[in-house]
Amino acid sequence: MSSDAPTHVIGIDIGGSSLKGGVIDVGAGALAGPPRSVVTPEPSTPELVATAARELFDLLDGASVGGPVGVAFPGVVRDGRTWTAANVDRSWVGAPAESIFEEALGRPVRLINDADAAGLAEAQVGAGAGFPGSVLVLTFGTGIGSALIHDRHLVPGLELGHLELDGAVAEHRASAYAKRREDLDWPEWSARVDRYLNHVGRLVSPDLVVVGGAISADAEQWLPLLHVDFPVVPARLGNDAGAVGAGLYALTATAPDGQPRTAALAG
Repeated sequence: MSSDAPTHVIGIDIGGSSLKGGVIDVGAGALAGPPRSVVTPEPSTPELVATAARELFDLLDGASVGGPVGVAFPGVVRDGRTWTAANVDRSWVGAPAESIFEEALGRPVRLINDADAAGLAEAQVGAGAGFPGSVLVLTFGTGIGSALIHDRHLVPGLELGHLELDGAVAEHRASAYAKRREDLDWPEWSARVDRYLNHVGRLVSPDLVVVGGAISADAEQWLPLLHVDFPVVPARLGNDAGAVGAGLYALTATAPDGQPRTAALAG
């Protein structure tokens, strides 16, 4: 990162129930202060969510923080548009989301899928920091989010939660929600995760897997039960990962003139 690059940047993580954000200390790779949040509006249309993002930006005193704003979105993002919408209004499908947020915030905005944002954060400044090769970040929650970072470059749009496992979609069988829904104990659930990770391992050959989501707080209950030939470690950044990753992506995806550039991680 060049010497004149911003030392702080705003990151915003959009969810179905709230928008969370913070001022990211780029050098530390962490929030510079407490995170703030606002309620996701209902209906969660692009215009209303952008207004909520402006409210959050003002709560964070965004006007005092230079540079672009990173926004993590729960859906497929391509060329500044949102092509799917998970837990937000269907009017996001095909919306020029980056432009909508830029108009609301008065800043250049770089939009990224929320799982990709969390993956970038964990790979760069979290549990995968400094690890060479391919780092796969999997988030076990309502579904299974996935992000692959190879030699510090993001492979965007990976949806490994949609793979088949035991005759069903993997996230319907091995997510944290599936564990709760079926009242699985740790050995029962970890056996499913084990089959899933071995399947994923044959496809992408990760050098390291980082597991996130609230269930990573209980990693000692199930990680020792896995039988895989690559290291698996719990995530470090928790609920801050999306906002941190969005902020870091905004810098690494934006050239000094404000125009988009590669999604490579900063060195």
